[in-house]
Amino acid sequence: MATIGFIGLGNMGGPMAANLVKAGHTVYGLDLSDAARAAFADAGGNPVEGIAEAVSQSDVVISMLPAGAHVRKVYTGEDGILENARPGTLLIDSSTIDVESARAVASAAEAADMVMVDAPVSGGVGGATAGTLTFMVGGTDAGFAAARPYLEVMGKTIVHAGGAGNGQAAKICNNMILGISMIAVSEAFVLAERLGLDHQKLFDISSTASGQCWSLTTYCPVPGPVPTSPANRDYQPGFAAAMMLKDLKLAQEAASTSGASTPLGAEAAALYNLFCNSGEAGTDFSGIVKFLRGKASA
Repeated sequence: MATIGFIGLGNMGGPMAANLVKAGHTVYGLDLSDAARAAFADAGGNPVEGIAEAVSQSDVVISMLPAGAHVRKVYTGEDGILENARPGTLLIDSSTIDVESARAVASAAEAADMVMVDAPVSGGVGGATAGTLTFMVGGTDAGFAAARPYLEVMGKTIVHAGGAGNGQAAKICNNMILGISMIAVSEAFVLAERLGLDHQKLFDISSTASGQCWSLTTYCPVPGPVPTSPANRDYQPGFAAAMMLKDLKLAQEAASTSGASTPLGAEAAALYNLFCNSGEAGTDFSGIVKFLRGKASA
């Protein structure tokens, strides 16, 4: 068993760290929230209040942070992880951030004689709790091999996407597909309502026809057809609209810098921006159907 420092015990990081504890690892967890640290202690973890305490004796350091600026600061800033971790420490960042930041921090880690992979996740809070996340991993073959045993405790599908930053590239491309497809499915249900077509009838047809997709069959944006979808609990997240908007913006930034044409991605980002600004940032992203229904009524 390993000694692990876990930075970021929020909605995703908390249950991920708890699964590592359940697997028998010694885990030192750091978060700015007293409530998050208390919940981690209840799960059997060891909450700490500083980076040095979390990482100085750890074999592995895992982070789950909000944005690239936070990752850069926590890893490369004064009194950060690279200053306090031992040479040879395995570093795993599971935040969803911009590709440039992921590659810059990985380069700094290599210079400090540490192995780093970027390993963003898909699967939401439910997947984090159940240990069924999908990890998209960027880094060297050796880094991927070293990280895999720990990722397998927290996830079900572990994919090596290539070199440093490629995990982030895979994540933002995947979530651009997700954001676009959720809007498409929502628009179809809004249209069906106007045409007098029952939700269940549309689901029964499209879920077995060419309209089939994850946004329909697993995360259906209207109540009824998929009992486990957030639509059946008043769109409590799951995956908040604000987080979807963040990922769509990352995709647009990457498209701009790489010269890729992503018109549907741009439109999805614009719609989620309007949805969030209407006071729905904390709503599950599938709640965009409510916004589209309102636009159709206007």
